[in-house]
Amino acid sequence: MVSPNSPTNPEGAASAPGTPRSIQDVVIRLAGNSQDGIQSIGGFLARLAGRSDQDVMTYMTIPSTISGGPSIFQVRMGTGDILSAGDRADMLVAFYQHSYEAHIGSLRPGGVLLYDSDHVTPAEGDNRFTYVACPITAGTVEAVGGTSKDKGKNIFVLGLIARVFDLDVAKLATLIKERFGGKDESIVRNSMLAFDAGYAWPQSNLRDLFYRFEAVDRAVSASGRPQVTMDGNMAIAYGLITGGVRHGAAYPITPWTSVMETLRVELPKYGGIFVQCEDEIASISTAIGFSYTGQLAMTGSSGPGISLKMEALGWATMAEMPLIVVNVQRGGPSTGLPTNVEQSDLMQAIYGSHGDTPRVVLAPKNVEDCFYIALEATRIARAYSTPVLILSDQGLSSRIEVFEEPDLAKLMVDPKPDRSERGADFKPYPLDRITRHAPPGSKILSGKYPTVSGLEHDELGHPSGSPKVHQQMTIKRREKLKQLAATLPAPELNGDSSGEVLLVTWGSSWGPGREALGRVRKAGVKAGHLHLRHIHPLPNDLEQVFARYHKIVVAELNDEGLYGYGQFAMMLRARYANPAISSVCKTDGLTFKVSEIVAGIAKHIESTELDATIGVMRKSALATS
Repeated sequence: MVSPNSPTNPEGAASAPGTPRSIQDVVIRLAGNSQDGIQSIGGFLARLAGRSDQDVMTYMTIPSTISGGPSIFQVRMGTGDILSAGDRADMLVAFYQHSYEAHIGSLRPGGVLLYDSDHVTPAEGDNRFTYVACPITAGTVEAVGGTSKDKGKNIFVLGLIARVFDLDVAKLATLIKERFGGKDESIVRNSMLAFDAGYAWPQSNLRDLFYRFEAVDRAVSASGRPQVTMDGNMAIAYGLITGGVRHGAAYPITPWTSVMETLRVELPKYGGIFVQCEDEIASISTAIGFSYTGQLAMTGSSGPGISLKMEALGWATMAEMPLIVVNVQRGGPSTGLPTNVEQSDLMQAIYGSHGDTPRVVLAPKNVEDCFYIALEATRIARAYSTPVLILSDQGLSSRIEVFEEPDLAKLMVDPKPDRSERGADFKPYPLDRITRHAPPGSKILSGKYPTVSGLEHDELGHPSGSPKVHQQMTIKRREKLKQLAATLPAPELNGDSSGEVLLVTWGSSWGPGREALGRVRKAGVKAGHLHLRHIHPLPNDLEQVFARYHKIVVAELNDEGLYGYGQFAMMLRARYANPAISSVCKTDGLTFKVSEIVAGIAKHIESTELDATIGVMRKSALATS
């Protein structure tokens, strides 16, 4: 049943049975139904990596229906530099026949197919893979009893995987006990029985699949801080708390909800409160009310909910109210794809309101950056007295990664409102300075207290219909974002500083973009990768970077639209009038594969009249690398 080739032994090198072979990283795809707890397996593996000085990245799909259905959880873990969840799996675990049939194409030749022989019958004569047949269902029944088979076989499989990859059993046992520690003791006992049964499953060929992650010399950081393991939604929540947010309001919606659930639990610990309102309009209005008191507040949703918040968001822009709005994007329009990833709310974030409504838009690149982008959003909202939108997405929301624990003692912000005395010349909306509100309770020596209104207003906030005042205030609201742009750091540029092609990404496509850059350069193409975190306003001087490349390819998870360009590419073309800007787009609800970006770059290079040295052979190498 075991072929000589394997994903970690591609040359067929022999090794003694039961002797672990060294690997740097592995991609494991678990395919079953949402009721099987495969997300729990992935979560255990990710957290084990976090406690074992390993890198990890996960990816999951779940059905949007209450009744459940087919689901996958993909884990890439190891001691290398993990930037994406992996294009193809090294091991596929198939719980059912439909799992095998739907996902066998994701397993690379030489990979390992571990399947439940009680439910799966592989195709005869397919010798591309190593097949490991295991009676997962029957083995779980034997270990914990028939009534627990549907809830225990995920832990049985975790034991099998621990055996194959020579994982730290003691740490896994601790994780299992922590996960179920608050439940009845029988649940913990049955979980450990299932795990032990999977680990001890008596199949002789399992010993031939033993792999061990290579030891990698890691430079100890100057801080010596430990690693933390979390998903993107949790990282956003803790970033907001660190930035001084103590008040928020929202309404549940997939995939945003776990942000509000984290804040609902955590904010009271810091003297704050999170309100679950009756709808989206009430939510943003409540959050604006919190910010009016001098407490920077937040709200959030996914695309459909953000649409409902737009009128009130326009009020916050007119009133220049500091406010954080989180959009965990999903597929659209309308209800769309509630549990799939897309980056199609960019134009909504920047322009989705009536009138001229300049506001800041930021997008995190990975789970760690979810924390730091949220922290930065709080700083910008206060400094520029403006709404700030954070564009995360479904891929980041549930993705688990490992990163160095932030130094919270240095980063924590005191959110105490400034109610100090204001002088007789105080104006909240001065034409020559950025707006500074006086929270209720602040003494103003002139006795002229300002108002806050959605109507156009003068420097004191008093409503005004003057054409001159409206023109002045429109310019004021616009120019402060230009001031912000001048302070933004240069975006991350990797690879060649000039050359044939520049790959541009934003949001969660950063990791696949970085890996794609490596493949493109390996094929002999001079290429760079530019990643943008600050989406609106853009950092200054990007046109100088663009001018150094023949072709600029923007990869984003939205449609190319009527004019053949994705939303960010269209914005860049409008801003810089550069015809070299083109798009690689997709809307299948899945994150980018590295190979998809490479293929998109190859297509655009072929369409340009570049130097003849690119040649047919190099194009071929680029397409197949």
